[in-house]
Amino acid sequence: MTATGSFTALGTTAIVCVGDDARLDEALAILHDELDEIDRACSRFRDDSELTRVNHGNGSPQTVSPLLCGAVVIALDAAKATDGILDPTIGAAVRANGYDRSFADIGAAGPRLGRVNFAGVPGWRMVELDPENLSLRIPAGAELDLGATAKAFAADRAAATIHAALETDVLVSLGGDIAVAGAPAGGWAILIADDHRAPLDGPGPVIAISDGGLATSSTTVRNWKIGDTEYHHLIDPRTGTSARTPWRTVSVAASSCVAANTASSTALIIGDAAPTWLAERGLPARLVGRDGALTYVAGWPEDAA
Repeated sequence: MTATGSFTALGTTAIVCVGDDARLDEALAILHDELDEIDRACSRFRDDSELTRVNHGNGSPQTVSPLLCGAVVIALDAAKATDGILDPTIGAAVRANGYDRSFADIGAAGPRLGRVNFAGVPGWRMVELDPENLSLRIPAGAELDLGATAKAFAADRAAATIHAALETDVLVSLGGDIAVAGAPAGGWAILIADDHRAPLDGPGPVIAISDGGLATSSTTVRNWKIGDTEYHHLIDPRTGTSARTPWRTVSVAASSCVAANTASSTALIIGDAAPTWLAERGLPARLVGRDGALTYVAGWPEDAA
């Protein structure tokens, strides 16, 4: 019998589902350890994280762990694959737009800014990474933000680790970024919703996946207001501020959680061009417009009546 457990981590809800209910406690322990390592390496909200040290490096090379090196490789690969739309050097721009603390704190107190500020985006090609020598350098004044890829990277990594260690089918969900390693007959059933906290019996279509990953990116959860203007966490590097998009939510299925999340986030940022961009890459997707209109791409099944 399958079993499910959850806890709070990385500012969101971490969920693990296993095909063997006797292995749930072990799976939860592995997931907890994996996410703790990711947080200590990649968090921009921890003063003691590796990423914070790199961002405060004043342009000098920094020795990094294999884990942070791997996360930066993933981020740079995503930047290259999206022609710079997912640019990890947006850190200063994210902070200038009001996302300067964990989102739980922003939601409780609101952003500190009375108006939005703007910060330049140096560009991902300015990042100097030497994986062989575990050396990372960013220009003085630049800040890395791995939020667009690190959570999905953590989901893929944790699912693979649990599957290998416990020899059981597993699904890992981190705030709706889902990675699968093995699946029960018929696949893992997943509710598609704007908010990953939606109850499993809530409204919305249910699909099943048996491998790879699935991600839903949305502007309706991590958003805030400065004055009368609404902002969200997805920064368009071309403008240095929250992307102006016709989409409320984009869900994508792909070969991994990283690939799915890269595509869903990019689709929200590029706006009207998203359906064509996704179709050209053969990525099944469901896009929900701000008016609630649905667009399906590359074989994503239409919602049942």
